[in-house]
Amino acid sequence: MTPKELEVRQTVSVIGRPHPQRKIIRGLGLRGPGSSVVVANTPSFRGMIKKVIHLVEVKEKQE
Repeated sequence: MTPKELEVRQTVSVIGRPHPQRKIIRGLGLRGPGSSVVVANTPSFRGMIKKVIHLVEVKEKQE
């Protein structure tokens, strides 16, 4: 069974990163290193996470 939600935590600052990566981080709802959000496990969110996987940590959130 796949988890319905993913917990995404930003671990690295976006300073010096390309503008598209900054926009993706902001689009996920992250506001800086140490901030975390819970997002749905959908193809669109997984695609966003894949683009910035080097800046975040992802954990599967079980119900």
